[in-house]
Formats: sequence, structure tokens, C-alpha cells
Amino acid sequence: MIHLVPLAQIAPHQVEALLDRAFGPGRHERTAYRVRAGTRAIPELSFAAVAEDGALLGTIQCWPVALACDDGERVAMVMVGPVAVEPAAQQGGIGRMLMRHMLDAADAMRDPLPLMLIGDPEYYGRFFGFDAAHTSRWRLPGLFEARRLLARGTGVPECAGELQPRRVVPD
Repeated sequence: MIHLVPLAQIAPHQVEALLDRAFGPGRHERTAYRVRAGTRAIPELSFAAVAEDGALLGTIQCWPVALACDDGERVAMVMVGPVAVEPAAQQGGIGRMLMRHMLDAADAMRDPLPLMLIGDPEYYGRFFGFDAAHTSRWRLPGLFEARRLLARGTGVPECAGELQPRRVVPD
């Protein structure tokens, strides 16, 4: 049996070790890290999959970002990912379980923000409703494949602009 728990219940060094195993040592060079630089994961949308014996099997993190539109508008959004699964447990549905749990939590929020991610359009489109319909004019601070820049939800901006970290002031 797999339990989904808030990511805050998992020691940060365990999460980092899982991310290293899942994505390799060069993961910090990816564009997604630049987009969310200096921000903290959103606790209400970040979860861990834990085995009955307490082993960490997977994580999902979500981050506050904004699209700074060229016309001056700034649209708050949530960046989904990374979704990491222990390599030996991949292809077992853990990533899908984490995504569904996070999407349910995002949909239940009082004022849900549009979601975006960098990922496989066939997978994230088919299973979770993400697409690139409004993202073709978005810019990121690094290399990315435009077809992999996906969004979902009400209020996805259609403007041209740059995706940036969004600093959130704690309550």
C-alpha cells in the first residue's frame, strides 16, 4: 500500500536524494530550475508517496511562478514539477497517483491558479489535460522545446511574455 502525505513530512535530504536518483546530477542545470529560482514549493500542492515500510517512493512539487506579459500584465501561475519516482518503482503508476492527488488539491483551492509545466505533451495531455494551446509565445530563461511547454486551467494567459519566479510573502 502507498500513502500520499504532505511533502513537508519528508526530510529535505531524502527528497533531494530521490531527485538525484530520478533525474541525475545535472538536474540543477535545467531551465525549470531557473524559472522557479528563489521560490519555495507550495506546501498545499506538494506531496510524497510513501510505502508501508516508510520508504520514499515519489514526490511532486509545485512552485509559484508568473508570466510577465509584454503588455505589462503579470499573471500568477503554478509550475508543476518535478514529479520524481524512485527508479526501481517507475512505471507503477506512482507518478500518475501523485499528479491526480495534486490536481484534486489544486482544483479544491478557493482561487485556483492556472497550472503549467515542462513535459511530454502526449503523456500530460492524455492523462491530465495539459496542452500548448496558449504557450507558444511564452519565453523561459533557458533552453526548452516549445511543444513541451504546457498549461491547464482557467485563466491560462495567451499573451507573449517571460515566465519568471513569483516571490510569495508569507501570511
